[in-house]
Amino acid sequence: MVGGKVGARVKRRNSKPTINDVARLAGVSKKTVSRVINRSALLNEATREKVEAVIADLGYVPNPQARALALRRNFLIGLIHDNPNAQMVLGVQEGILEAIRDSEFALVVRPVDRKSPRMMEDLRQFIERQRLYGVLILPPLSESDDLAKLCADLGCNFVRMGSARLDEPAHLVESNDRQAVAEAVSYLINQGHRRIGFVAGPEGFRSAMEREAGYREALAAAGLSPVEALMARGNYTFDSGYAAANQLLQHAEAPSAIFASNDEMAAGVLHVARERGIAVPEQLSIIGFDDTAIAAHIWPPLTTVRWPIRSMARAAALKLVQPETAAQQPSVFLSDLIRRASVAPARR
Repeated sequence: MVGGKVGARVKRRNSKPTINDVARLAGVSKKTVSRVINRSALLNEATREKVEAVIADLGYVPNPQARALALRRNFLIGLIHDNPNAQMVLGVQEGILEAIRDSEFALVVRPVDRKSPRMMEDLRQFIERQRLYGVLILPPLSESDDLAKLCADLGCNFVRMGSARLDEPAHLVESNDRQAVAEAVSYLINQGHRRIGFVAGPEGFRSAMEREAGYREALAAAGLSPVEALMARGNYTFDSGYAAANQLLQHAEAPSAIFASNDEMAAGVLHVARERGIAVPEQLSIIGFDDTAIAAHIWPPLTTVRWPIRSMARAAALKLVQPETAAQQPSVFLSDLIRRASVAPARR
């Protein structure tokens, strides 16, 4: 612990204490002080407390501009996405902000059009212009090895978020979508449902492929065959779920249950059921995926697979701001089924 007199002498000599002052008085290296400032896990608690005490006594405030100039990087975390699911993107932002709260880091969000022929060049310019400390790449962009290579070539740390294994643990957070959906569909089967509709996600999304695979695996495990007439495709929006439900529910032998690949589309399914006078869950059971706010707020409350999006985003951000401990952060996050009021046993 540094005495107030020592701190006062430094303040009189230099009205703006430097990181060198902190390191000297704490008896540690500048790198150790930097790790304390950035909340690195590579410190024992006694060292952390000693350095923090010196910082508090001196009133030291890190100069982000000077440090950014030395690192040739700004203290900015970039979030790159082309995802139509606004609730998912919001959940990711909340997780990142939780990780960087009370630090020097700030968040910059960059939506892009993955179909644009200029996407890679635009992202190159964005990363170079902003001098990003690191980027979190959301699906489906995260599935691009070329984009990951671009980040590596520019010396920009990156973490890819996905529904399957995409990279090494230091550059990855992943979920078990296939297994989670299989368990959700098996729950419907155990409730006596045999005609189970499925609203798939958009083509080209790995999450959509993994969730459809889980649906098919659950049917196969129960000795059931998928019926193409009971399958429709959406794009993770309410409107696409609405359109898919109209397609599925117009048949004479309509499904008694529908699994939608995200909550937005599940809400669209529920809306169509209301319009058609189909009681949920008495006549139609519905399950979604994500467990976003809409799932608990619609009526009946939606049974859904909880995707630990905030936890994934928080871990990804910590991998970016503390790269020296990235491999120690969790990379695999398990989803679980949240049972609410939108599922009931099938009618006999």
